[in-house]
Amino acid sequence: SSAAGKFLLICLLSLEARSFGSMLVALGYIYPLQDHKRLVIKPDASLYRFQTPYFWPTQQWPVEDTDYAIYLAKRNIRKKGILELHEQEQYNRLHKWMNHKWDFIVMQAKEQYRAAKERKKPDRVVFECQERAYWVVHRPPLSCLLCFFQMIFTQQSIMRPRVKSSVSIGALVKYCTTYYSHDPFLSKCLPSNPWLTDDVTFWTLNRLNAEVPSKMRVERWTFSFGELLSDPRGRDDFRLFLKKEFSSENLAFWESCEDLKWGTAATMRGKAEQIYKTFLARGAPRWINIDGKTMEITVSGLRHPHRYVLDAAQTHIYMLMKKDKYGRYIKSPVFKDTMKKAICPEEHKFS
Repeated sequence: SSAAGKFLLICLLSLEARSFGSMLVALGYIYPLQDHKRLVIKPDASLYRFQTPYFWPTQQWPVEDTDYAIYLAKRNIRKKGILELHEQEQYNRLHKWMNHKWDFIVMQAKEQYRAAKERKKPDRVVFECQERAYWVVHRPPLSCLLCFFQMIFTQQSIMRPRVKSSVSIGALVKYCTTYYSHDPFLSKCLPSNPWLTDDVTFWTLNRLNAEVPSKMRVERWTFSFGELLSDPRGRDDFRLFLKKEFSSENLAFWESCEDLKWGTAATMRGKAEQIYKTFLARGAPRWINIDGKTMEITVSGLRHPHRYVLDAAQTHIYMLMKKDKYGRYIKSPVFKDTMKKAICPEEHKFS
């Protein structure tokens, strides 16, 4: 009936309005005055206030850890050491991380606190609410953060294009067909499968740095660039080709980044600095060519190095080698000579 239709329309509009309102809260355009931790619109008499335009996301202010540390230090002064649990954890972490400039942070916090006390009380209360709402959005408590990630994951899942089952099955069949002859458990293994015959010749021929590789091993290098780099013997051959192309520093940089990822934590900072001096710094002895944006990301990350700080630069060099050097290597005399010398062992003769 028309009454039922109107009721349904009102319900849908109400849900749409709540969804839109929750999005405005999550982005920081409006904020709740009471329960500031829940970044959603509640269907009750809860009060909300428009965020000042200075804090709107469209301003695109960079959210710096230094600014957050100053805010927490100011809160710590104002609340006389009483912070919320997640804020206290962040405060301790930032204090430890930024210990070298903590005096500056505390000085800035005291200055801002003194300037705030000179304002009228209503203005001061409003600004404190606005500032708190800004940091709840950009440095949310764990519960809000989980909800935010769940929302992003859901949106990405909805927008992600689906692969037709026929396409995915076709890719699986192609992969199995390609690697079938290279699986010792599914096909013949030359000279024999060492798990069945106790003859270790197969393992001897396929040592990580065998001087002369087997033909099947060299053939795998043609499957993909990843297969080539995953084989130490293949990397040695590719390095020889790059030396002839006067670009061996690209592979050396990629290997150094891998060593940084899988090395010990104690040597991480030293390795990152050494890689920067060797490959990225101005006038570096083995300088590599990366674009300005990637260099900016890398240099910024090296201020606080971690295992994956060079990922952007490593990916750039990886794609450069894959798109340009890998195809030329497969057609080069270096690869053809390796394939020509490769060993093709005879099949094991059972007595």
